Amino acid sequence: MMSKKPTFFWASYADLMTSLFFIMLVLFVLTVVMLKRQSRSTEQELAKIKEIQESVNKIDTTYFAFNNEFKKHILKINVAFNTGSADIENIPIPTRDKLIKAGQVIKKFIDKANLKMDAKYLLVIEGQSSKDNYGRNYELSYQRALTLFKLWSSNGVVFDGRLCEVLIAGSGQSGAFRVLPDIGSNKVNQRFLIHIIPKPGIINK
Repeated sequence: MMSKKPTFFWASYADLMTSLFFIMLVLFVLTVVMLKRQSRSTEQELAKIKEIQESVNKIDTTYFAFNNEFKKHILKINVAFNTGSADIENIPIPTRDKLIKAGQVIKKFIDKANLKMDAKYLLVIEGQSSKDNYGRNYELSYQRALTLFKLWSSNGVVFDGRLCEVLIAGSGQSGAFRVLPDIGSNKVNQRFLIHIIPKPGIINK
């Protein structure tokens, strides 16, 4: 009578299942660790964005007022361009001096924020015009913003393009933030709005 040969199938199967179990366990642990690290990283980035944004809101109130509803900085300097004009030479010298100092405040803030938090910004200079039915108010408001940028540049207020991207814009007689009554005789709307925005996606830990 022939004796049966011993079989190792079930022993091999058990070893295979044990190995697969440990592989899945290791993968699970690695996944949990990576998710926790990603979560901490996201929390750190959000905290840094919040810190940067709060610092923007606290920029020198001598020249700027932050409007929380529209998330814009109002330049607290009465510019009062002549109707239909973007010639900054028509603005009194003391007012121009204040505008230059306001630019210096922004530049100092951005340079300091970069050193402290390695932050980079988008600076939008937005010109506005009064609702006086002038046919080229959009072009005019853009030219007003451009003259402010040129005034800053000609007086040493030059922004490092690696730290701050500058955009010139004009919202004409529309825009999201207007001083009431929004009529042609209200020259307060012949002004500048300043947007200081942290640039997303490049905030280092």
